[in-house]
Amino acid sequence: MAQVSMTVRMDAGVKAQFEELCSQFGMSVNAAMNVFANAVVKTRSIPFRIAAYQPEDNVMRDFYEFRREVAASDRPELTMEEINEEIRLAREEREAKRRGAV
Repeated sequence: MAQVSMTVRMDAGVKAQFEELCSQFGMSVNAAMNVFANAVVKTRSIPFRIAAYQPEDNVMRDFYEFRREVAASDRPELTMEEINEEIRLAREEREAKRRGAV
């Protein structure tokens, strides 16, 4: 199979760290890039998770934090109607943000 050359641009600091790690692994940067490319081709996917931060990721953490605060306070428990109203308002706020109105 014919060999080709490829140029990759990256931050100089990341490159230095990458070279050091590859050296610790006992391989060159070139070999590491080939391992990566072969894994992508073989699995037809990126061999690690790529994700964007989404504010919703913190919803459950915030929920449990709020629950702890309520349990530690002397606040009265909410009625089902109050809970539903909170949910409705949160949904309206989320929709307004989505539309760029807030």
